[in-house]
Amino acid sequence: MEISQLVIVAVLLVLLAEVTYVAMHLPKQITTKKQKRLILIDTSVLIDGRIVAVAKSGFVTDTLAIPRSVVGELQYLADNADHEKRARARHGLDIIAELQQISHITVQVLQDSTTVKEGVDERLLNLAKKYNASICTIDYNLNKVAIVEGIRVLNVNELAQSLRMAYLPGERTLLELTQKGQDSHQAVGHLSDGTMVVVENASQKIGSSIEVEFIRSLQTAAGKMMFAKPVEQVKLQRPADNSPKKLAKSTGTKPAPQPERRTQSVEPRKRDDTRGSNQQGPRKPNNRGTAKRPNNRSPRSSDRESAFIDLVEKQ
Repeated sequence: MEISQLVIVAVLLVLLAEVTYVAMHLPKQITTKKQKRLILIDTSVLIDGRIVAVAKSGFVTDTLAIPRSVVGELQYLADNADHEKRARARHGLDIIAELQQISHITVQVLQDSTTVKEGVDERLLNLAKKYNASICTIDYNLNKVAIVEGIRVLNVNELAQSLRMAYLPGERTLLELTQKGQDSHQAVGHLSDGTMVVVENASQKIGSSIEVEFIRSLQTAAGKMMFAKPVEQVKLQRPADNSPKKLAKSTGTKPAPQPERRTQSVEPRKRDDTRGSNQQGPRKPNNRGTAKRPNNRSPRSSDRESAFIDLVEKQ
């Protein structure tokens, strides 16, 4: 009995050792990291530069792969194109350096070739098929061709379009006012996507639907908000032009002639006959004598300035 018990204990110890070994090594094989998918970056995206903001936001979890042919195209434009294209190409090279400095994403350069005979777009399509990768581009034609080829496309323009406000300032819509705003004269409504709209001077119309015109929008970390005014108040703030020309233009008739303003004519002062020319004979003696005519006019500014200077010099 003792030998059989020892054998059982030994077997149990062996089984325990095997289970411990499997428990230590098997989870490493099961919890291996999933291989990241490649996102091939196009030349247009690097020149655009908005990919940096998208990458910094943390929404890009796959590996960003920049083919060497794309870098070669940027280098060629930076060396041989006109001034505007050179500046944009150099900006694209700087974007690559900024992407490589972001710590939470992986950026690698695929050493395919510096120059390609078939073109960079065709090379991107071939690399996407080879590595089962996606293409990040804003090139309209490349986007269409990639969709036809069955390749997944990440378009930054489509992302920006989907994130824009549903309504822009100046647009109008019918809005239901549900509650009061922060101020006593404000009312609050919500769009179909949940965007809060604050309507000025509409607190008396809570519980009804009115037509509003958006005046400005606000994007914050907590969400987006818009401000609007009732359409009736907007019309009151824009008075109509009731001038005769404006009314005639709207009705299609000629404007009525305006009465001319009469100005009072002033007769010129008659010259004194005693100041005539010598052609009329000898000049008659003046009965007024040699007395000078009193001057009642106010002194000129130059005379006043000279008098002021003389007074200062005397003091």
